[in-house]
Amino acid sequence: MIHYFFVLIMSIILPRDDSRCGWYKLLTVSRPSRQIHGTQAADVVIVGAGFVGLAAARAYALLKPQHRVVLLEALKVGQGASGRNSGFLIDLPHKRDLEFGSLERKKKIYRLNLEAIEDLRSAVQQHQIHCDWEEAGKYQVAVGQRGISFLNDYASLLDDFDYPYQRIEGQSLARVLGSTYYSQAIYTERSVLVQPAALVNGLAEHLPANVELYEEHPVLEFKQHNGQYHIHTQDAVFQSPKVILATNIFTQEFGYLRSRMLPTMTYASMTRALSLQEMQLFREQHSWGATPADHGGTTLRLTRDRRLVIRNSYQFVPKYHDDLQSRRAIRDSHLQGLQARYPSLENLTLDYTWGGACALSRNYQPFFGQLDSNLYFSGVHQSVGATRGSITGKLLAQLALGEHSESLSDMLEISQKPAINPPEPFLSIGVNARMVLARRASASEL
Repeated sequence: MIHYFFVLIMSIILPRDDSRCGWYKLLTVSRPSRQIHGTQAADVVIVGAGFVGLAAARAYALLKPQHRVVLLEALKVGQGASGRNSGFLIDLPHKRDLEFGSLERKKKIYRLNLEAIEDLRSAVQQHQIHCDWEEAGKYQVAVGQRGISFLNDYASLLDDFDYPYQRIEGQSLARVLGSTYYSQAIYTERSVLVQPAALVNGLAEHLPANVELYEEHPVLEFKQHNGQYHIHTQDAVFQSPKVILATNIFTQEFGYLRSRMLPTMTYASMTRALSLQEMQLFREQHSWGATPADHGGTTLRLTRDRRLVIRNSYQFVPKYHDDLQSRRAIRDSHLQGLQARYPSLENLTLDYTWGGACALSRNYQPFFGQLDSNLYFSGVHQSVGATRGSITGKLLAQLALGEHSESLSDMLEISQKPAINPPEPFLSIGVNARMVLARRASASEL
């Protein structure tokens, strides 16, 4: 039986770079995009060179060093979602994963996250990747009573998990964060902070020899015919019996999971570098990361190069991109948020404000596994893709090759399927209304 799937070129919405991501703009990337033409045969084609795609390419190539592994990226590595996150490699099950499910499921997620961090640590050390890797842990912070309530729930979950933590408040917390804005925090020590665009670029620079990375090669056409996939870019056609899609929200453009993803854009801003005098606010740590106890609150970082990064605000983006003009209000709110935390920094300015598109699901479940015959995908990572993306990319390679491991068994066991969305216009109406209510509820924690 012939299975034939075809996507028209004009129907595909492509990733694009808005040249506003601070992490990427601070890099010095001199690697030219590799060129290729004509019809090419490959043993596997991996589409997307973020955390998932890079991990999949590395794992597949190491397992099959004689195979030709082709890795396609629509942009430059680091310009997409993997280079736009806040740079936390979180060991614990995060947010909903920690709140729901059995203790055994949470322990499996924790072990998988630790494996991902160890894999990344090994690569960073082996190849001397300069990505500001720092095993600094993270602070879960609360502003007012609503945040403290969430923080108490978080402490109970950590107790159930038998996970060590430190509760900090008052002047002890202010000495670390340089601000009296926060009332309490819980510190956990096993998360890692990185410069995300630098990390994925470093991983791309040191792929195994049998991986061919083609940046600025968006997929324009995708077919399956007689057991072969045909992947068209502007100048080449790649034919392969196996494909791994590491395309997250853009997977919908190939016809998969269209009714199960919620495309959402979150926003961040980065300040100018603080002066040495301004850095005196931070008495105990000159780089740290804080995530909100209330899911709708604000993420905050102080980076090694003395910049503050703030992330909050989000919107539903059915076409994966936003109106750049609308970011002025977001930029202003980010600056106001920083000024509220640091009123003594009177001349604080923002160098960059950017958005990053990610995929959520209504039931908070990601996807891992097989979409079609010899077609594999991991995504919908609920905005925590750095760690989960890295481990699932590695395990997708194992799955595609028929390999077996305890980690793969655990991933398959804990994986479920994103819920089906209602049709439009009910989806947009419902999602936007829910976001408005969530923003109002979390206003005191912003």
